[in-house]
Amino acid sequence: MRARFLPLLARQWQWRYQGSSSSGARRGCCGCHLCGETRRGLAAAAARWWHAGRRGFVASAESGAKGEMESTMKEIRGCGAPCVLDMDDAATVGGGVEDTYGEDRATEEQLVTPWTVSVASGYNLLRDPRYNKGLAFTEKERETHYLRGLLPPIVISQELQERKIMHNIRQYQLPLQRYMAMMDLQEGNERLFYKLLIDNVEELLPIVYTPTVGEACQKYGSIFSRPQGLYISLKEKGKILEVLKNWPERSIQVIVVTDGERILGLGDLGCQGMGIPVGKLSLYTALGGVRPSACLPITLDVGTNNEELLKDEFYIGLRQRRATGQEYADFLHEFMAAVKQNYGEKVLIQFEDFANHNAFDLLARYGTTHLVFNDDIQGTASVVLAGLVAALKLVGGTLAEHTYLFLGAGEAGTGIAELIALEMSRQTKKPIDECRKKIWLVDSKGLIVSARKESLQHFKKPWAHEHEHVSNLLDAVNAIKPTVLIGTSGKGQTFTQEVVEAISSFNEMPIILALSNPTSQAECTAEQAYTWSKGRAVFATGSPFDPVEYNGKIHVPGQANNAYIFPGFGLGVVMSGAIRVHDDMLLAASEALAQQVTQENFDKGLIYPPFSNIRKISAHIAANVAAKAYELGLASRRPRPKDLVKYAESCMYSPIYRNYR
Repeated sequence: MRARFLPLLARQWQWRYQGSSSSGARRGCCGCHLCGETRRGLAAAAARWWHAGRRGFVASAESGAKGEMESTMKEIRGCGAPCVLDMDDAATVGGGVEDTYGEDRATEEQLVTPWTVSVASGYNLLRDPRYNKGLAFTEKERETHYLRGLLPPIVISQELQERKIMHNIRQYQLPLQRYMAMMDLQEGNERLFYKLLIDNVEELLPIVYTPTVGEACQKYGSIFSRPQGLYISLKEKGKILEVLKNWPERSIQVIVVTDGERILGLGDLGCQGMGIPVGKLSLYTALGGVRPSACLPITLDVGTNNEELLKDEFYIGLRQRRATGQEYADFLHEFMAAVKQNYGEKVLIQFEDFANHNAFDLLARYGTTHLVFNDDIQGTASVVLAGLVAALKLVGGTLAEHTYLFLGAGEAGTGIAELIALEMSRQTKKPIDECRKKIWLVDSKGLIVSARKESLQHFKKPWAHEHEHVSNLLDAVNAIKPTVLIGTSGKGQTFTQEVVEAISSFNEMPIILALSNPTSQAECTAEQAYTWSKGRAVFATGSPFDPVEYNGKIHVPGQANNAYIFPGFGLGVVMSGAIRVHDDMLLAASEALAQQVTQENFDKGLIYPPFSNIRKISAHIAANVAAKAYELGLASRRPRPKDLVKYAESCMYSPIYRNYR
């Protein structure tokens, strides 16, 4: 284990000396028990390491500092006996990664000490978002941590704070104002931010994630106030490992990284795409329970081809056109190697909003050497497959008995199509090439057919089937006669009235999924889908839409949101210690999500469960993913927990305030 330098407390720590035990201390040791001289010496050592360049040193000494720590202990105690401070195994929760800050649900009742370099107190404690509790500090805590006079005299509960903040947020008229208020809260009081998000997830999810996060990225330069995450630009080429070491946390479990080239359906936003990794990791914590201290958002700034941003005086990124070709590949390779060197084999790297040509190449190149996951390709596919499996309980039939037509043949469209074909092959035992023939894709040039194969990008070629040329979506619908219509085009209002009426004419209950984000880019609205299909469509979107009344019946559109999948998927990977992502793990996630849809949901026409139960859903997804990782021999965490669902729940971050010593 890594040497730990933080809570020098008998309940969580123990001295481990060489030799056999004797009178509470091991033979050959001076038997010191954290005397004043010891504490002063350790503090001096911490200061030396800090000023030597270990910025952000919060509570851990890297394994390389272990020898220096031993030397410091020998010097302090005046003896030659080796002495190493280790964390007690009993205090380790959450997939085997030390829960240094007592953030897991399993540690809610423990007293914690608010350490930074020293014990945080006074003004600094109020400015530390991890430990700040605002007016919820108790009288005893105010006395112990020198907060007298720095706060009004009233002591209020976290619940009252939550009600007050929600009241204030609801006063804002614009979603972007609410987004900024939430970001301010995250920077000032981390636990209250996550408590608010968890308890009000259905109301706040559209604020911290799509669709509002899209507008936030567009205006990120104007609203930028305080950095969140790491910005690694071409200026740092050759020094990326050093940049990673500037981040204060060492035990990182999940990284979300983007180069900002294809942000939602908004295009190239360059460095301002940072809003996506920040938002995604907020959901990893709120919905999946991954500790915030174990999450790292990263933007790789390789320039932008967005002329408006290059001319914008408030743009925060490099003012140059995008690096491409070998320069880009070398930069990404250095980044991937540095991440593995700095954080180890088992850090999950989630690629986010890379352009199609890079997204597929990165996944293919690093899928066998790193623990990587592309949410746009794999996460979207998993959540859509879950919705289709659930929808079959409404419309009948099996996956193989339906015909699928996609508008959009990029990373999302082809990723979904491939996972559907994979599950179809698994169910029918037929070759995957044969299963692909049930799935058709339309891109900007029309239906993808064999006659176009030579000119197609490599990821489109498996979907080029024998058929005459069809130039537009409406003609493709009439020619293919699909039972399922899926939009991943990133272009709004492309499911026209003629298209919806056409698919409804030969299907009693057509499945229509308008998945493009944000809301403005959805292929059609919920009202349009239900009206044009005369209330018969089984409908879901990527961004949220309000319920629609048609002929006296309330139709509630489902939301095929990746947030159903990636938080639970990530937790399952982390808690099992998986070393690679396998397609079967994605299928396991889809299966778990589909099983969470109840009859009550089906009665409303829903093919996804409500987000109000998302933590329970994530625990089941994590358990299914972990079980598949163990089955495939990809899990390194031993022994395997007996009850994976309960173990997942115990690993989840809890936003409840802790009591301080």
